[in-house]
Amino acid sequence: MDKVFVAKRVAKKLFETEAAVDGALVEAAELMGEMLKARKDVSTSLVFADDVQVKMMEAMKALSEARTAMVAVHTELNDAKLRLGIRTKMGLEDKPAISAATDSTAMRDVG
Repeated sequence: MDKVFVAKRVAKKLFETEAAVDGALVEAAELMGEMLKARKDVSTSLVFADDVQVKMMEAMKALSEARTAMVAVHTELNDAKLRLGIRTKMGLEDKPAISAATDSTAMRDVG
């Protein structure tokens, strides 16, 4: 199988995964905002459901760590591509549509 074809297939999945992780982080942040607003809207004390907020922050921390790991995966895959002798750019035309929530990390070229 052609190495460039395989690399493009992997790059496409990488970009989709990066976007999914970023999307999950955005959704979690929005959920946190809704939870805080809901507590205020029903006029409960700051201590009400504090344990839920702590768990939500743990989940967001885990998503942030997953995002950092995906950045490292991106770098490693770029290195692997070069070791295979593939110099083709996996340009923006090969990337899936990425939501506004995705930042420049996911928009970087693989090569």
